[in-house]
Formats: sequence, C-alpha cells, structure tokens
Amino acid sequence: MMFKKSPFRCTRTKLKTLIASTSVSLMLTANALALPTDEVNTTGLAITDDTVTVGILHSLTGTMAISETGAQEAEKLAIKQINDMGGILGRKIEIIQEDGASDWPTFAEKSRKLLVKDKVAAVFGCWTSASRKAALPVFEKENGLLYYPTFYEGLEQSKNVIYTGQEATQQIIDGLNWVAKEKGAKTFYLIGSDYIWPRTSMKIARKHIENVLGGKVVGEQYKPLGDTQFGSVINKIRLKKPDVIYAAVVGGSNVAWFKQLKAAGITSKKQTLLTISVTEDEVLGIGGENLEGFYSIMKYFQSQDNPNNKAFVAAFKEMWGEDSVIGDVTQAAYLGPWLWKAAVEKAGSFDIDKVVAASEEGDIELTTAPEGYVKLHPNHHLWSVARVGKWNKDGQAEVVYESALIEPDPFPAGYQ
Repeated sequence: MMFKKSPFRCTRTKLKTLIASTSVSLMLTANALALPTDEVNTTGLAITDDTVTVGILHSLTGTMAISETGAQEAEKLAIKQINDMGGILGRKIEIIQEDGASDWPTFAEKSRKLLVKDKVAAVFGCWTSASRKAALPVFEKENGLLYYPTFYEGLEQSKNVIYTGQEATQQIIDGLNWVAKEKGAKTFYLIGSDYIWPRTSMKIARKHIENVLGGKVVGEQYKPLGDTQFGSVINKIRLKKPDVIYAAVVGGSNVAWFKQLKAAGITSKKQTLLTISVTEDEVLGIGGENLEGFYSIMKYFQSQDNPNNKAFVAAFKEMWGEDSVIGDVTQAAYLGPWLWKAAVEKAGSFDIDKVVAASEEGDIELTTAPEGYVKLHPNHHLWSVARVGKWNKDGQAEVVYESALIEPDPFPAGYQ
C-alpha cells in the first residue's frame, strides 16, 4: 500500500532527520554509493550491485503470533522507508521471511536456513528468550547478525546480537522501585509463563524485592506457555492478598488470564497489578475493559505525545490499517533496520565483523526515534527510558511515570 502524500512526506522528513542526527556522519558520499560489491561484501553475503537481502524471523502462527505480528510489520515498515530513501550503500533491501511458529527448535532451523542457504546480511527477529537462546548458537557459529527487539532478562551479551529492547535494570528493577514507592507495596505474588524469560525475570524480581526493597514474595507460580486455565492461581492470590500481582504471562495466555481475573472480581479497584509482558499488541486480544486500571512497565507506549511518535503511528496505520496498534516490542523492532543502516553506512561495508565493530564504537544514536532518544551502547544494548503505563478501557495507556535515561547493564551485580 502506498502512503498518502502528506503523511508520507512528513514521515520521510522525520526519518531523514533520525538518520542525519546521529552523532556520526551517516550522509553517504558519491564515492561511497559507487563502491563495488566486492568491496562492501567480502564474505559472500546475498548482496548484488543493486540489492541486499535480509531475513525476518518471527512467529506468524501459534500462541506467540499475538505478540510477534506487530514486530514483523514494524520491520517491514522501516525497510520500506529506508528503500524509499534510496536504500543502504545504494542498494535496496529485499526480505526473506520465515515463520518461527512459536516453536523454539524451528527458530534455530530457520536461522540456519537464512544464514547458510540464503546468506542474508542481517536478521530481524525472535521474540521470546527461548527462541533467542535456540537461535543464538546458530548466529554465533555462522557469524550472523541478529537484531532482537524484546525486553528480556539480561544476563547475556553476544557479538552477534544487537538488543533493541530493555534488559532487567531498565524494566524489572525500575518498575519494582516505582510500585514500591508509589503504592507502598510490601508483598508480591509472582506469576509467569513457564520458560526462561519469566523464570529468570522472577528470580531477579525476588532478589530485588527481598534484598533491596525489604518486601516479601508471598507466592510464585508458572503456567505452561499457551495455557488458559488460571483458576487455581487466582484462588491462591485471593488467599494470599498480595499488595501487588507481578505478572510475566506471555502471548495468547494473557487473554484468558485477564478475563478470568475480571470474572473472579479481581480488578484495579481492589488490586494493584504490574505486568512486564503486556503491550498494546496483547491488549488488542485481551480487550481494554479486562485490564483497565492495571499497569505495564515498558519503554514505549503508542499514546506517547511527541512529533516523532505521531509520524510513526500515522505511517504504521497507513501501511497496516487504521485498527492496528503499536506496542513496546513493535517499536523496538522498528529501530532494528535503522540501527543496522547506521552501522553499515558507518562501516562502509555489509561484512558482519565490520558492522559489529562500527556498532561498538558507542556513537550511534537515534534522536528522533518514536520512543524518544536512544543510543547504542558498546555492550550491544540501548540506553533507554522506563515508563509505567496505566491501561484505559480503549486499549491505550496513560503514562504515569517516566524515568531518566538508563544506561544498559546486562550483568547487574548481585542479580546473577
């Protein structure tokens, strides 16, 4: 679908500013545009004189599709906009898309195909930590480059991954500090889906609650990914009466979780709930009326009122439909192609080692990203702001808290 004239012109202007305003000079010279393929691609990647091929790898089917669909839409929007601006090093971006199908071995298999058979120059993808952990050995063995968009537990840093979402200090720890101060919370019930990200996140949360906040965890439970039966958990929560339900329920399970909470009479009028896993993408399926007044801690909400975000939201809806919504991971996924473009142009090459080296110099920043200012740290994570959103019935969130810019620290002392 083509953009309407005026919104497209506005969006393109904003995105030109986004690239031009990096602290390194990203404007290409005529000589750089004319560089022959054998100079910008010395490692046999899928690059011609006119095109460069990348992979998109997300779950289009299965329980995680509710969360991952928006991410691949955002990546395609960014790639379209980059192509409309002339591409990267004079080459238009072509896409090979694969479906991880909410199955971790499938993510590994598709990653291997994209890197070994298709020889893509970069991959934008994964969502859960389980899918990333499954794919990571493939990227490290084949020396591929993955742009990973999801908030996650931290405790990882790979040469072959750029993490555009938040790590634990930028979400888990900051959110717990907020709810303890704002709500006077002392007791917490932890509930999550049963795989690496929720379990590791709750391990970090428990340490912070008990060792830093002086609070108490009165219950902790995990449900299989895709599970829809939360009756026993809800009964335990009623019995324990925690100050805060701290939730990391993932994917389609959220629909049943929040509907069953409401049916049991557990609403924001009686209970504080803070989730680290619900964005506008999930709320679209849950229904705003089922979590009205509950909170999420993210770095981005669609309702953010700034010119950069307004242009982004308009372009996204123009491409994907007026009823589409944009969540935290969707926006973080949108940053991936732009950060890759900046690093490739800084390196003057598509070669993975050169792009990684350019990314690690610490001077690539996006001053007009939809979420606001972000900067790529040498540890492959982004400086970013933490925000708490209070959900409204219409499925949008009112931002009630915003932190200062937080430096990424994927290995915080005392939480490993």
